[in-house]
Amino acid sequence: MTEATELAAASPPGMIRRFIAFPLTQLVIGFAWIVLAASLLSQGLRQLHLPKNSPLESLAGLAIAAGVVAAYKLYKRWIERTPDRELELAGGPRELGLGLLGGFLLFSFMAGIVALLGGFEVQGVRGTGQLWSMLLMGIISGTVEEVLFRGIMLRHLESLTGTWIALAITSALFGAGHIFNPDASWFAAFAIAIEAGVLLGAAYLLTRRLWLAIGIHAAWNFTQGWVFSVPVSGGDAPLGLLITRRIGPDWLTGGEFGLEASAVAMVVATLAGLALLYRARGGIVAPPWMRNNQTKL
Repeated sequence: MTEATELAAASPPGMIRRFIAFPLTQLVIGFAWIVLAASLLSQGLRQLHLPKNSPLESLAGLAIAAGVVAAYKLYKRWIERTPDRELELAGGPRELGLGLLGGFLLFSFMAGIVALLGGFEVQGVRGTGQLWSMLLMGIISGTVEEVLFRGIMLRHLESLTGTWIALAITSALFGAGHIFNPDASWFAAFAIAIEAGVLLGAAYLLTRRLWLAIGIHAAWNFTQGWVFSVPVSGGDAPLGLLITRRIGPDWLTGGEFGLEASAVAMVVATLAGLALLYRARGGIVAPPWMRNNQTKL
């Protein structure tokens, strides 16, 4: 290493670089970058005019997800200038697989409880239905939303406020983001904040990677939409594998928004999230005003 290189490496970063490196600035830049990447990729998909509910549509969804992952890696390299640990490929397939299995089992368990309480019944088997469209939805929602809310927002807020405040803020914002969905209500947004915000945030905090959270999120949405033919965060019920019917009060069935707005979903998913948080307790970051020489409790 030359003397000039050593001096450059030892010199403190300039004011502009310090501003860019500030966590709140990183949050804004990263959020905007991923939204822009996802929007451009989705627009490109629409321009292809692929047949609806086709394998090609699902493959395009995988391409969009891969593009968002690549955009995150570029953001880490060019803007943050730190190694990409959140979406590193080593160990990713295993964590993604565990998340997919966990999301499927968790939603199925919750739907079973609602059925036992008389709020949900299976009337028959339809067949493939909207399989490919539901795969597309699960892949894109699971990847894009987890990169935004956990990879960008939760991670940077945690460095500013500590784990608990960051988890509370991101959970609230994640729930509020669903208030504009069809058939949404403030209770539905609150339910999403409590159950999904805690569960998916805990999945990230446990591994400090996004694969587990992406798997849970994608499988939860796909299972409720395709397997159980239940509205995914509002809107019309998709044509899924099973012909189902929800009956009873909204607190049990989730009303028009879907089963994820039911009290049962809140209890089941939140308890699962709290269990993950308990396992992640060794990595909880204290607020800056409570930190001593150690960075973690």
